[in-house]
Amino acid sequence: MAETDVTIERHENGESGEYLARGAGSDASGKLTWVKRGGSRVADHTLVPPALRGQGIAMELVEALVADAREQGFKIVPACSYVAAKFDENPGWSGLRG
Repeated sequence: MAETDVTIERHENGESGEYLARGAGSDASGKLTWVKRGGSRVADHTLVPPALRGQGIAMELVEALVADAREQGFKIVPACSYVAAKFDENPGWSGLRG
């Protein structure tokens, strides 16, 4: 994985939201979207454009969601296959799975 400076922005709009990741020197952004369901956030889509692939951007998006879940006390339902795979690879996150 290449080293890159990544900025994560969080946007919430009522019952849904997204995390946006921008790499240094790029106008492209990766995104993880979610919707609220009870006390959980359903992570429903992760997208990283070709210009940013291979830099760990998608994982940084998931890690930002996990950090917020720990801080804010919500569960994560990994409906997106990428997020589900990362939960499977990180058993320390199992308590956050909704």
